[in-house]
Amino acid sequence: MSVCTVYTIHYSPFRRNPCLSAGGRIPVTPSCSASPSPDSGGGGAAGNKTVVIGVAADSGCGKSTFMRRLTSVLGGGAAAAPRGGNPDSNTLVSEAMTVICLDDYHSLDRKGRKEKGVTALHPAANDFDLMYDQIKALKGGNPVEKPIYNHVTGLLDPPEPILPPNILVIEGLHPMFDARVRELLDFSIYLDISNEVKFAWKIQRDMAERGHSLESIKASIQARKPDFDAYIDPQKQHADVVIEVLPTLLIPDDNEGNVLRVRLIMKEEVRHFSPVYLFDEGSTISWIPCGRKLTCSYPGIKFFYGPDTYFGHEVSVLEMDGQFDRLDELIYVESHLSNMSTKFYGEVTQQMLKHADFPGSKNGTGFFQTIVAFKIRDLYDQITINANKPSSSASPVVQAMA
Repeated sequence: MSVCTVYTIHYSPFRRNPCLSAGGRIPVTPSCSASPSPDSGGGGAAGNKTVVIGVAADSGCGKSTFMRRLTSVLGGGAAAAPRGGNPDSNTLVSEAMTVICLDDYHSLDRKGRKEKGVTALHPAANDFDLMYDQIKALKGGNPVEKPIYNHVTGLLDPPEPILPPNILVIEGLHPMFDARVRELLDFSIYLDISNEVKFAWKIQRDMAERGHSLESIKASIQARKPDFDAYIDPQKQHADVVIEVLPTLLIPDDNEGNVLRVRLIMKEEVRHFSPVYLFDEGSTISWIPCGRKLTCSYPGIKFFYGPDTYFGHEVSVLEMDGQFDRLDELIYVESHLSNMSTKFYGEVTQQMLKHADFPGSKNGTGFFQTIVAFKIRDLYDQITINANKPSSSASPVVQAMA
């Protein structure tokens, strides 16, 4: 085990925060805004605007785990299928949010795709007009009758009623593909899993949980790859945040994939969103925290933070390579990060400990998913608070009556 903490900090003359204190850091102040109201489960009923979040990724890339972490942070109880509805529904509803799986907008069932020779990733297999119309309706506070794609039978089932929630998450293959749908999003995330890691994850999920053979998994990946490269992967250029999962650089020629390098790529100048930073905003920092305050077995942990560009956009990048041995010691790392949008000191660590059994909890996937969940909660607070503010042009009497 290492016995020292190593910092390498390169101060940049660009993008410095003018409010930095003499010590180089801004004190973290807990947020006092309200979390999503768990009263009705409907944005229209609560009088608040429905906030729409898009989460894009290929199959088997961690969307379900991210949704569980987000539901926990938002509160309002565990998300579950609509009560009394289709038992094979893909929709998840909690008091704080509703999650819609965009597979429900497949225009072709499994047999139809096979007959036409297209995968579910191809635009021809999806109804983007209906997707746009229904998400626009929900954002505007109107209920819809959403179709259901049955993953068990491969058929298109009768539709189900969906009420406008406080937070609507649309997750799946195409949340940022159609420009009209993209314009409806208040925030967007892309889960970018490298081919090496994706293959390992799909084997673990599809063999262990779904009984698929190794040969069928390989064939499925190869069949989907051309459409993934053409229609899914390009969406990451539109995302406000990208969680990129790569093989570790700490172990030379590592082929096992047990240790991961995860990058949190955060676009600058996004409304209601401030990128997380390590030590000093805008600087370039390399940090090896293993030592007396953070237990690290081989190969240890290394963090990186700094400015970069991503598809022509100015971004901040926070990277973690390695994994935690003890989640209770994560508080040490959390204390060195700012702009976390937590309401109290240690809230990220608390969430990580609460869900220690979730996949990715000991590496950057779970850590960064949890951070993004807190940023979404804060974004919702900011949007709803601004929406409920009286108009500045209104008279004092009108404002008082409001």
